[in-house]
Amino acid sequence: MSPSTTTTRFRMGTRPSPMAMEQTGRVETAFRSLHPHIDLEILQITSQGDQHRGPLAEIGGKGAFTRRADEHLLDGRVEATIACAKDTPGPHDRAPGITIGAVLPREDVRDVLVLPAGRPPATLDALPPGTRVGTSAPRRAALLKALHPQLIPVPIRGNADSRLAALDAGTLGADGMIAALAGLRRLDLADRASQILDPTVWLPAAGAGIVVIEHRADDHTTSCLLAPLSHAPTRALFDAERAALATLRGGCLTAASIHATLDEKTDRVTVYAVVLDPAGGTPLRTVTTGPASNPTAAGHQAGEQLLDAGANRLLGARP
Repeated sequence: MSPSTTTTRFRMGTRPSPMAMEQTGRVETAFRSLHPHIDLEILQITSQGDQHRGPLAEIGGKGAFTRRADEHLLDGRVEATIACAKDTPGPHDRAPGITIGAVLPREDVRDVLVLPAGRPPATLDALPPGTRVGTSAPRRAALLKALHPQLIPVPIRGNADSRLAALDAGTLGADGMIAALAGLRRLDLADRASQILDPTVWLPAAGAGIVVIEHRADDHTTSCLLAPLSHAPTRALFDAERAALATLRGGCLTAASIHATLDEKTDRVTVYAVVLDPAGGTPLRTVTTGPASNPTAAGHQAGEQLLDAGANRLLGARP
């Protein structure tokens, strides 16, 4: 007998932000289509990251967005949780007993420049020296320093919609900000992009544009329910990027980019990995390839090559 006929109730947790609720709606639609006889309940879980407006380092980095969701999973209050892959901590920082049940199709990985409403569009190159550009990501701050040293990265916090409102009101503490294009699209605000940044130059984050569904590792019924939602090509990319990040022991405070691509004709994964200098100096780069049947090997190799090249020197650096 299949899990869908023996399970009558399924609880799925998500953050309460507008962006999280939009992606949850898409997951809910897909789940109900696959399992129409299951009573699906969506529970909103407010994370420490949603409540705390200071630097993430003060509350444990990316774990601030997943810690309470992990607690809900482990004590049985929900069967699964939904998250943006790039907002989850590195594998070495996760609570034991939690695993990935589904990886949804990858969306756009590109970042964009956003300016206050009503201001004429401009590019990073065209912004006046001293312009303050807001970001919460060390990767983005390091890229700004390396590629646009005339600009000043400043830390900002909050959900995408609240950041946009503060930017427009002049209360963000920045003259513009960097945001994820996929996130703006989820909010139907892609037209706020003043410049879409070239991902071959402005390097994307590991897990960019990927939504994952997690569950307890020992919950085989949930594993069976979620498996049909997973997109195999994106899962290969996700596994490669996470393997490289794990090898570097990276997390949200790491100025690094891991981006994998899949050539479906050759069935091979290519991993582009970069460790950035938080001060804006020369980054360390590597590229590896491997069979899509073992993407973690290609990711692990990329991480090892960066470590052999001296990545630890940059990984431990501060701006």
